[in-house]
Amino acid sequence: MNIVIVGLGIIGGSLAKAFAKYTDHHIIGINRTSETLKTALSDGAIHEIGTTDSLSKADVVYMCTYPEHIVEFVGKNAAYFKKGCIVTDVCGIKSEICGKMTEICRDNGLIFCGSHPMAGKEKFSYTASEADLFVGASYIIVPCEADDKTVKTLSDLAFKLRFGSVRTATPQEHDRMIAFTSQLPHVLACAYVQSPCCPNHGGFSAGSYRDVSRVASINENLWTDLFLDNREPLCEEIGILIENLEKFRTLISCGDSEKLREELKRSRLVKEGLGE
Repeated sequence: MNIVIVGLGIIGGSLAKAFAKYTDHHIIGINRTSETLKTALSDGAIHEIGTTDSLSKADVVYMCTYPEHIVEFVGKNAAYFKKGCIVTDVCGIKSEICGKMTEICRDNGLIFCGSHPMAGKEKFSYTASEADLFVGASYIIVPCEADDKTVKTLSDLAFKLRFGSVRTATPQEHDRMIAFTSQLPHVLACAYVQSPCCPNHGGFSAGSYRDVSRVASINENLWTDLFLDNREPLCEEIGILIENLEKFRTLISCGDSEKLREELKRSRLVKEGLGE
């Protein structure tokens, strides 16, 4: 197939490299900066530097840009796409874009099917991308109005790229869970490193500091959009976290060793019960 990847950041670049490594599909890259495209072509991650005219031969288009740019790009260039083309995305929110994208694609003879590769790093440029970023990772498909054939096409492609599992979800289910599994940890990390103790952590920290603070190396432009586009589920999760933190603070400040031990045990059993 001819596969167009719009946006060669860490996810788009990794998709391109994975396609180049594990499939025989023809990969076309579209990106704002020409230097990134030249590098990707030199790396062998893409086979062709594309323009909007390239969309006319695309069987599948992966939109790997900021959420608002996805709707803008497809809406503005819908006439260039080949009829019947599958359009998917990789962004971390779905409710905000699925309705708009489904309507645009339906009106222009295209098929929108949302998706979200559950993989990444704290770095966010093409230089951080790698072909094996998705090995063993989960790939979430949000079908919207897409048919089973489209879902199977994206699922098959995901497994060829070495994803470990594929799950389907509604936009609402996706956003609720991502608020907990992805967005809340980023909020926590950013709040954590704002402690006045943070600049002096050297020599006093090991794995715990590293694990909690890692994702504070954040793309503030992207994550501002993601947080605000998913504000209701995320604020609910932040509220739950605050309640739990207040509970622990109260037990510690009161010196209630028995109840504190019970809560710590409860947390341990929850984690161990997940088998992770």
